[in-house]
Amino acid sequence: MTRLMPESFAAQRVRPVDHYPLVLLGALRNASLATTSDPTIVVLTPGVYNSAYFEHAFLARQMGVELVEGRDLEVDDHVVYMRTTRGRRRVDVIYRRIDDDYLDPVVFRNDSSLGVPGLLAAARSGNVTVVNAIGNGVADDKSVYPYVGNLIRYYLGEEPLLDQVPTYLLWDDDQCHEALGRL
Repeated sequence: MTRLMPESFAAQRVRPVDHYPLVLLGALRNASLATTSDPTIVVLTPGVYNSAYFEHAFLARQMGVELVEGRDLEVDDHVVYMRTTRGRRRVDVIYRRIDDDYLDPVVFRNDSSLGVPGLLAAARSGNVTVVNAIGNGVADDKSVYPYVGNLIRYYLGEEPLLDQVPTYLLWDDDQCHEALGRL
């Protein structure tokens, strides 16, 4: 967008995000439990048919790590390995971009061919770090956004630190009218 419409950004105070993949890579390295200074990090994607696959591939490429699907990984004695053309390579950190239900067919959906059998046992054993913990997406649905402030107040007993972007519930006549008036 900045290249296609630079004039739109020039007048705004939009901060660049080009450095994000390197910041993410640093966080993933710091999350590693491995004793090596160069942990093996992978991005776990459900595959090319996922709507966010482009993002998964982009992040892996920008970070210089492998993009893998569940079939590329195997667990042996609670240790995760990546299959490569040079043989198996131990994996230290998995940046998970796959839904909970499909992550480990031993624990969740036993009919999942997207996940890695035994992955959670390896994580529980402390042999791999899975970033994006199970359950982290519970409130990551657009229909939950209008309730985030109330969730914070109820569960944390605090006021939200940041204002939320207005999100309209279109089944509410007043909010639907407001949203349609902004089109």
